[in-house]
Amino acid sequence: MSPGSFLFTGKWLGTVKTLPETGMGYTVVRITLLDGRCFDQAVIDSGHMSRIRGFSRIPFSEADIAEITPTHDKWDWSERP
Repeated sequence: MSPGSFLFTGKWLGTVKTLPETGMGYTVVRITLLDGRCFDQAVIDSGHMSRIRGFSRIPFSEADIAEITPTHDKWDWSERP
């Protein structure tokens, strides 16, 4: 997992538990933050915000999230930011 990754435990836990899987145990989602920033390819893996395409660390916390939308957009995970 990337530095800054976190386990969903608060407001978004119920949503994360019901997301349809993109693959075995993970879902690719779009994260929209309260400040308007969007991250189009983020991975939630077994209840953890685990990585974001193009970022070496997760640049927000669970409290910063305004919306989580499943996209299922896959990419080459061996790619480095």
